Amino acid sequence: MNFNILRSIFLFCGLTLAHSVINTTEMNPYHPDMCNLLKDFGAMTEKVKSMETRLKETEIRLKETVTRLKDSENQILELQSKGVFTAPVAGVYYFSIFYHGGRSYSHYLRIFKNNEMTVITADHKTEGDGADNGGNAVFLQLQQGDQVYVSMAANTYVWGADHTTFSGFLVTQM
Repeated sequence: MNFNILRSIFLFCGLTLAHSVINTTEMNPYHPDMCNLLKDFGAMTEKVKSMETRLKETEIRLKETVTRLKDSENQILELQSKGVFTAPVAGVYYFSIFYHGGRSYSHYLRIFKNNEMTVITADHKTEGDGADNGGNAVFLQLQQGDQVYVSMAANTYVWGADHTTFSGFLVTQM
């Protein structure tokens, strides 16, 4: 009989010990599931890689923009020193010329593209009005390297500095 009691105690103790083992399928709020944690980390790694790629693309676009701005600045400096615009890219450009001059002189300005006259603006000498103003504009299709400039005819006159302007910009790149 003692043997049967002892056997029953061992049997029930084993069942009790077996039941006290932690069930691994249950979620424990203090110990996160490592499998899910690794999946989340992998997803975050992919997001970071995607963000790095976008940042690199943005950096490349920014460098291209800075290069174009430097090229434009060089164009402006060349235009200021030489009075000649050289097209950095092929496209359609818009150019305008405006002037102010006194009544005692004739005024005659021309916009040239590669040594060919495209448009003129002119006013004849008059004594009836106090000042003369004029202007003209043109759209030109240019290839890279084409040059545009303004020329004043011989024996004519316009006021300089802020009174006479030549400007232009790229409308559409081709």
